Amino acid sequence: MTDIAKIDALIDSLAHTQTAADAFNEYACGNANENNYKVNNAIRRQNLRLYLRHMLRLQAKAMLVMEAPGYRGCRLTGIPVTSRKIMLEGLPGLDLFGGAAGYRDVDDAGFEDIYGEQSATIVWKTLADLGALPLIWNAYPFNPRKPGQARSNRKPRRGELDVGAAFLRAALALCPVQQVIAVGNVAYDTLGKIGVTCDKVRHPAHGGKNEFVAGLGRLLGR
Repeated sequence: MTDIAKIDALIDSLAHTQTAADAFNEYACGNANENNYKVNNAIRRQNLRLYLRHMLRLQAKAMLVMEAPGYRGCRLTGIPVTSRKIMLEGLPGLDLFGGAAGYRDVDDAGFEDIYGEQSATIVWKTLADLGALPLIWNAYPFNPRKPGQARSNRKPRRGELDVGAAFLRAALALCPVQQVIAVGNVAYDTLGKIGVTCDKVRHPAHGGKNEFVAGLGRLLGR
């Protein structure tokens, strides 16, 4: 199987994975309990495809593993820890994203006013400052949320992380990754369960920005 075919197979597998009612599959071929997300999910799949192909061309040798998509970021864009603002406006210092590169926005009802995400801003600014561009993935690739609250996040359950582990392995196999960095305890524990040796930095949320920046600088700084 070619590398491009591996990306397509990974995305197709994401699209056909069932989630619990209190999680949202932002790549699904259709979400029966949502309002017309079929087209938007297809856009998110294409956004992810563009991102993964970019990482493949770069032959990324480092990987950041986050916890799960947040409703302000990957839940809308389809790209791990990436907000609409970052995806649409691009990152000139890293030559990544932007509408001119083919990335497209969605119009999910109830999310029209959401544009940025704090964690995404911190992560991408830190990477731009370091001039580093690792592949980024989530321990659980779908948005875990509180029951009946579309605009919410929750910690993924053990069973969900077991589902995510297969996708994590597939993502690791896309590029010649030599260094894996877990962002937070959930990612660290998940990587440990599948036997992947990794470093750990604090998650930037909930007051962890300074420790995250320092940790990533220590591991990826030149």
